[in-house]
Amino acid sequence: MNRLKDKVAVVYGNGAIGSTIAKAFAHEGAKVFLTGLTWEKLKAIADDIAAEGGAIEIAKVDALDEQSVEKHMNEVIKKTGQIDISFNAIGLPPKDIQHTPLTELPLEQFILPIATYTQAHFITARAAAKRMMKQGRGVIIMHTANISQVSSPGAGGRPAAWAALEALCRSLSVECGGNGVRSICLLTSAIPETPAIHSAFKELFEVSFKGNGTTWEQFNSIVANNTPRKKLTTLKELTDAAVFAASDEGSAITGTTFNLTAGMIQ
Repeated sequence: MNRLKDKVAVVYGNGAIGSTIAKAFAHEGAKVFLTGLTWEKLKAIADDIAAEGGAIEIAKVDALDEQSVEKHMNEVIKKTGQIDISFNAIGLPPKDIQHTPLTELPLEQFILPIATYTQAHFITARAAAKRMMKQGRGVIIMHTANISQVSSPGAGGRPAAWAALEALCRSLSVECGGNGVRSICLLTSAIPETPAIHSAFKELFEVSFKGNGTTWEQFNSIVANNTPRKKLTTLKELTDAAVFAASDEGSAITGTTFNLTAGMIQ
């Protein structure tokens, strides 16, 4: 299929989600510009996409740096004359602390996810929206998690950070929608296939469950059972939804969260 044929997509982040999104967009016919901070990862992803016949270019870009993002966006426009899709999939730095009660959490650790996510998404969304408004079309896609709406203990500043992104999504839709620009948050449960979530689950298991005799398999079942279908969101479900949202088929979707939480959020 070529649901994204003739579209240009910029993807920020070379982790599990960013790389999978880039591959899905390229598979559907988009010209993909993948950015991140680790050249070796970017090169490996690009090689995989190119081997399957996809159109891919890579660049080392810091999504927290306005000048870096603007310079790259100018290069994309110079090469292609357009920007149709912007997907931000950046992660948090390794120094981020999880599973600590708010009453014991240092201020800088509470602020870290809020500052990181909101700054990076504002910078990348603004860069894309300015160009999209001029051309009269485009979609800005973000990824948020269920704890933006139903929090859980030990989540620190993440619920506030992801709730802020959903508010940013709505604001972009209101301000830019009249010029053909859509904004969407893909709202998921945790995705165990991603290394970050797997690591977080392992830490939570060690802290709260292992001591009472619960096995790793039982712990995973407990987490999955929080959804009506007894299964967490998969990486493929996220990427399939991203392709749909980015395509012309998703043209009626904007200013909202696309609920992929497997029923965790009603």
